[in-house]
Amino acid sequence: MRQRPIDNFIVDFYCAALRLVIEVDGESHFTEQGKQYDAERTGIFEGYGLKVIRFTNVDVLQSFEGVCQELLGACDRHS
Repeated sequence: MRQRPIDNFIVDFYCAALRLVIEVDGESHFTEQGKQYDAERTGIFEGYGLKVIRFTNVDVLQSFEGVCQELLGACDRHS
């Protein structure tokens, strides 16, 4: 997994085997404009058959184990 371009976007992490996009969102994503942009972007990715999982920076920094558990669940659902 690593950053990669998809369409005109660069995603934070992408796993081709799972067709999974993982985004880690900072404060700019919580404005109305940021939420709308993210929703449109997610729709585009889903149109390509990709699943999008979003975490906040706070999730990653304060609940890393929970983030890992959610990602493991996504892997289990794929197999």
